[in-house]
This record gives sequence, structure tokens and C-alpha cells, in this order.
Amino acid sequence: MAVIAGVLVGVVAALHVCFLVLEMFLWQRPRGRSAFGLDEESARITAPLAANQGLYNGFLAAGLVWGLIATGSTGFQAKVFFLCCVIVAGVYGTATASRKILYVQAVPGALALAAVLIAG
Repeated sequence: MAVIAGVLVGVVAALHVCFLVLEMFLWQRPRGRSAFGLDEESARITAPLAANQGLYNGFLAAGLVWGLIATGSTGFQAKVFFLCCVIVAGVYGTATASRKILYVQAVPGALALAAVLIAG
């Protein structure tokens, strides 16, 4: 189960790296605009906010990678903490922005957290 938990945590970390790239570097490009349903003007106006959001996603990814690398209770605690942050952010995003966030952020985070807790 520890291997499955590690893979799921890695997937969640990779998703957050993808979110970072979309929000920090591709927001105003066609790929970023289509991912978030924005026109050119809206993307230009909101780009600083998106970059900030992307930076936070990078911090989540970094924390999850730290949890994967760290040994013993430190790794376990880091994974649990950062996965809880992912889930809370996903639930909040679902409630305030888009239902899609539930499926691309909160659910993967919850599955990874369940696996980490079971693997102990």
C-alpha cells in the first residue's frame, strides 16, 4: 500500500506543477485561456492573480515532494498536511469558482490522503 500511496502523492504533486505552469506561464496563451474559459482581455487583467495562485500551487507540489523524500514521521506528517491543504483548496475552489476543481484537485488529494493514512 505504501507504493500506491507514494504514486498517488506523486500524481497530486505533478498535477500541482501542471497548475503552476498553466497559471504562471500559460494563462494568457491559448492553452491557458481555453483551460479556464477566458478571453484575451480577461486573461490579461487577471494574469497577476493567476500567477499568485500558480505560485501557491507550486508550494503545494514542493511540500508533497518533500513528504515523498523525507523519511519517518516527517515524511508522513508532510504528506498528510499538504494533502489536507490540497483538499481544502479544492473544496473551496469548488464552492467559489468551478465544480471541475472538485474532480481535478480535491478528489485526487482525498484519494492520496486515504492511501497515505492506510499505509501509515
